[in-house]
Formats: sequence, C-alpha cells, structure tokens
Amino acid sequence: MKFTYILFLLFSLNIYAQNTIKLKEGQNSPKASLADVSWIAGHWKGEAFGGITEEIWSPPLGNSMMFVFKLVSEGKVQFYEIGHIKEQEESLILQLKHFTENLKGWETKEQTIDFKLVKLEENKVYFEDFTIEKLNANEINLYVLIAHEDGTKKEEKFNYKKL
Repeated sequence: MKFTYILFLLFSLNIYAQNTIKLKEGQNSPKASLADVSWIAGHWKGEAFGGITEEIWSPPLGNSMMFVFKLVSEGKVQFYEIGHIKEQEESLILQLKHFTENLKGWETKEQTIDFKLVKLEENKVYFEDFTIEKLNANEINLYVLIAHEDGTKKEEKFNYKKL
C-alpha cells in the first residue's frame, strides 16, 4: 500500500508541470525564426481563472509577433498583458508586461517578464515555463508555470479557439 502511494505521489508530481520546461544549466536557446511559430497568429478566445480570456497575436512583421491578452470576469477586465515573440541572437524570446484594468503597469518601467526558447517541435514551442501547442488550425493550448502568493508554482492550461 505504501509503495502504491509513493508511486502515485511521484506520478502526480511528474504531471504537475508536464508541459513546461526550462533550459538546462549552460544550455543555449536553439536556432529559430518567427516562421517557425507563425501559426500562433490569430484572434483566440477561451476560459480560465473563472472568466473569459482573449489573446490577439499579429503575424510576423519587423522581427516580432506582438500580442495582447485580457482576462474578463464578472463583466469586468481583471488585467491585461502586452508582449511579443521576437527574434534575438538567431533564436526567439517571448517577453511580456502586465497591466491593471486601468493600464497601470505591474512591472517597473524597464522590467519585462522574459521566456527564453527551449525547444521547437512541429506543433509545439517551448519557452522557459511557457509552452504553446497547436492542436489544429482553430485550437491552441498555452501552458504557463505560474508562481502563487504562497510561494508554490502551478502549471496552468489555457485552451483557446480561433475566432
């Protein structure tokens, strides 16, 4: 019985963050271009955190793909994000900033939240703690490892349908 519990616990920990990964110590981001992730472009809508989520991604232009995100619950915007995936040093980086419903920034003026590219697959792009997966032409999943106020981290899944 004890052995079964330990196996269950190990399995549970393994699936806890199964879609997000990090670069290994000393590992560099692989070579990549925006053409490798251009399938992300579009207007996407889903549900998370008890509300409606929306993301709009531009096609590649000027070595970047910009995006905006918003969470709406109880009929009100809870927060926004603005960011981009950009080509940097023959690879890609995803950067973003958070804003309140009144567009007051969460991060300092000079600060961004950065996610370095870890790995590319045909229908999946892995940034550190942030993964985007193409299920088909009209549906994607985003997986984000989010730090909570109590110090724990949990992988959150966002499922989006194309509008």
